[in-house]
Amino acid sequence: NQKKAVGLSQKSIKYYISCYQYFKEYIGEDILCKEVNSDLVLNYINSLKDKNTVRDTSINTYLRGIRAILYFLMERGYVNRFKVEFVRAEKKIKETYTDEELAILLRKPDVKTSSFAEYRNWVLICYLLGTGNRSNTVCNIKIKDLDFESHEVKLQVVKNKKQYIIPLSQTLEQTLQEYLTFRGGTPDDYLFCNIYGEQLTTDALKNCIYKYNTKRGVSKTSTHLFRHTFAKKWILNGGDIFRLQKILGHSSIDIVKEYVNMFGVDL
Repeated sequence: NQKKAVGLSQKSIKYYISCYQYFKEYIGEDILCKEVNSDLVLNYINSLKDKNTVRDTSINTYLRGIRAILYFLMERGYVNRFKVEFVRAEKKIKETYTDEELAILLRKPDVKTSSFAEYRNWVLICYLLGTGNRSNTVCNIKIKDLDFESHEVKLQVVKNKKQYIIPLSQTLEQTLQEYLTFRGGTPDDYLFCNIYGEQLTTDALKNCIYKYNTKRGVSKTSTHLFRHTFAKKWILNGGDIFRLQKILGHSSIDIVKEYVNMFGVDL
């Protein structure tokens, strides 16, 4: 209720609940709050490691949720204070789309013969690669958020709830302007819609990209890979990390630094 009151998204609340359920399955129903300590959390971590199927990055995902819950209880005096340490996880190079795959995906379909869905999916690919936006942000962009005079797009629904504006390239702008002549709609309509003109959901977006990519023979189908690819291309083309941080909407520069470290070989 407290997280809901401060404006946390339903998706984040479900994440905390699932983390709590995993932890509760391990500690059982009868344990008291005062009995929760660092040794118990360490034993929980080891139990996850013993499964062998859970990666260190996944363990940290569980821990991030549990830590937030435990720190909340500590602030209110239900649990004695202690520090929850993350597992030292190996940083793997983030997968991206290759230039060969991008050439295939960016090949424009014939607007006279292709279906609206295929053409829209091509525009989606262009937009994802040209902005690095997250799926949820893309699905919530409205036509009125586009400002072709200022060459910008306003991002209203973002992960950290801090709306911001990013620039549009001339190429992407032309693609979107052409798309709108086929899409139609009013300023309050969502930019990317299904064949009935309704808002595209994140699940539908993932499904669209999956079908589009596999139909063209590209086995990678993750929408998030376009975000990684955008970051990689930005760095390789000499873009500075401070602007990259703002465009990607990261509150910390640390995550952006990871991109630099990961793609250092290409540099």
